[in-house]
Amino acid sequence: NKEEIRTLAEKVFATEVLSDDAKEELSPFDVGEHCPIVQEEMKHHMVMQDTKEAHDKRKKRLQRLKTIVHKVPETEEKKLSVADDSEPLYKTVPDFQRVQITGDFASGYLRDIEGKTWKEEDEIYPDFNPPPQKDEDPFRTDNLPNDLGYPLGMKNGVIYIYPDKNALSKGKPRNYNYPDVNEFVDDMNFLITLIAQGPVKTYSHRRLKFLSSKYKVHEMLNEMEELKELKNNPHRDFYNCRKVDTHIHAAACMNQKHLLRFIKKSYRVNAERVVYNAKGIQLTLKQVFEKLNLHPYDLTVDSLDVHAGRQTFQRFDKFNAKYNPVGASELRDLYLKTENFIDGEYFATIIKEVGSDLEDAKYQYAEPRLSIYGRSPEEWTKLASWFNKHKVYSPNMKWMIQVPRIYDIFRAQKFVPHFGKMLENIFMPVFEATINPNANKELSVFLRHITGFDSVDDESKHSGHMFSKKSPAPQEWTIEKNPSYTYYIYYMYANIRVLNNLRRERGMNTFLFRPHCGEAGAITHLLAAFMTADNISHGLNLKKSPVLQYLYFLTKIPIAMSPLSNNSLFLEYAKNPLLDFHEKGLVISLSTDDPMQFHYTKEPLMEEYAIAAQVFKLSTCDMCEIARSSMLQCGMSHEEKVHFLGEEYRKEGPQGNDIRKTNVAQIRMAYRYETWCYELDLILQALKTAEQ
Repeated sequence: NKEEIRTLAEKVFATEVLSDDAKEELSPFDVGEHCPIVQEEMKHHMVMQDTKEAHDKRKKRLQRLKTIVHKVPETEEKKLSVADDSEPLYKTVPDFQRVQITGDFASGYLRDIEGKTWKEEDEIYPDFNPPPQKDEDPFRTDNLPNDLGYPLGMKNGVIYIYPDKNALSKGKPRNYNYPDVNEFVDDMNFLITLIAQGPVKTYSHRRLKFLSSKYKVHEMLNEMEELKELKNNPHRDFYNCRKVDTHIHAAACMNQKHLLRFIKKSYRVNAERVVYNAKGIQLTLKQVFEKLNLHPYDLTVDSLDVHAGRQTFQRFDKFNAKYNPVGASELRDLYLKTENFIDGEYFATIIKEVGSDLEDAKYQYAEPRLSIYGRSPEEWTKLASWFNKHKVYSPNMKWMIQVPRIYDIFRAQKFVPHFGKMLENIFMPVFEATINPNANKELSVFLRHITGFDSVDDESKHSGHMFSKKSPAPQEWTIEKNPSYTYYIYYMYANIRVLNNLRRERGMNTFLFRPHCGEAGAITHLLAAFMTADNISHGLNLKKSPVLQYLYFLTKIPIAMSPLSNNSLFLEYAKNPLLDFHEKGLVISLSTDDPMQFHYTKEPLMEEYAIAAQVFKLSTCDMCEIARSSMLQCGMSHEEKVHFLGEEYRKEGPQGNDIRKTNVAQIRMAYRYETWCYELDLILQALKTAEQ
């Protein structure tokens, strides 16, 4: 029952907290302690080894002979790939050698089982605004929906919408469905218990090992056939297929040389301009540098000191200090902030220059994060004003909002009385702009360009609090201690869910939830994200939990990985699980995180791909597959994805791949799809057997 599951989940959580620092990557066979099945199998093996040695050798020889076959046996009801004469040539899947493991069975399509057919119209997709037309102003305000005037109120950390003031006084809100705390906690406890069970670990380990081995055999058999497909694909190669930097922070989206060049240029052009207010005293740019005992001419990238190095490994505090050029917070306020004496003009100009570089590259896109802290409700108005005033728009950029998990700092400084107030400051202005867009024109226009929310901070800081039904409600969380990661994630997700239901009803764009997750910290972070997130950034700790890793594979939750960033902070490059995840079939993309701190070139995303290709020996098809995944998981509109990926990009497998646009071999797409269907079918067959 639920009480037993809760008790077991608390025990697992306590064990996780104690062992988190010492926990390394799990061996595929580190499950003996929890799983008596393994011990029994070993005993049986030892008994049978001597008596059947000769028989086993013959059996193994026969199995090896039967391991590789050229075709999957076809059945009357189900076929793995069907050639259609009416389809154009680029959509057909060439013949390739499929891998069949003795003892496995050929899978069918999951959607065909028991006559239940999945329909595309049943799927709920995010709504993003299409790009403006050729002469259309991206900041226009004449097409906003009418104001509704609905009253709003926050209850237990979630914002409710009421039809009128009478309904507000009676406490009868409109119904915008979201999972309540009890439902979420019950599901979370079930999953915590599941990932700790020995037999489930064993099964997941074996399936992941199978997926990895199967890919290696597929690669040996079909690598040249995939390459042949790509060589026969005209016009398209890795350089001119679209790729998106799915995880990048606006405050560090330029490289260090770009920032240095901009600082020198601003001094050369505007040395006498008043740019800074120091406790009521206005200073010119020249006086700011004199106060710091600096001259821009003498600055180098080394003295700028914004690059992360050996000193930042496992030191997130030192990493955050790298956001201050020359170690001076004054320069950070002047060049990398939206709120300052010059209204963030320098920061806007740098970002527009980065956007211009992306437009020149043509095939590269980025999704920078801007910060909303929750310190006050005016943050949204100020950020929207900055965005609109400086026209920070680029067709190659899609914007996201990141919310740092720093309630403890705000509470200690008495900026907010409780956690509920922080949530209210983050979400209430967005709800108000959704209900009354004409009364909040600047914010409404800004929200058109926002595609999602992110949750950021150092995950290695552990709160020690397990989110449960006994946890205080947000308005009751008045202590200075920070809530747990899961607590933050749930209340952000609940509000975004209600907000999306409201905005979809109004015909407005909706938001994805794409938190930083699994870079460090407890495995429960990845579990909470599995329940709530559209995709995640980092995901390194998935290598510690075979069950969660297998679940992420089955559900195809995308992961934006940043191996160069991880190399400077948490995990050296050679140990990064990117290649392992890619081989198994998890949906991954490459991202830069912070080019200012980790990259050297004008094209940091290409630098990321180039290093990964060299270190992990990725093929062209591998890189194009990762690039395609980045476009699929990003916040581009449906119209843009149709143009970049093909009209049927939402379909699974080779049907959804247009090789003319993506440069991903149809053989690769067919392999991924059939492997995924097989794993799902395997679980379904087991469920049927259990029911019988």
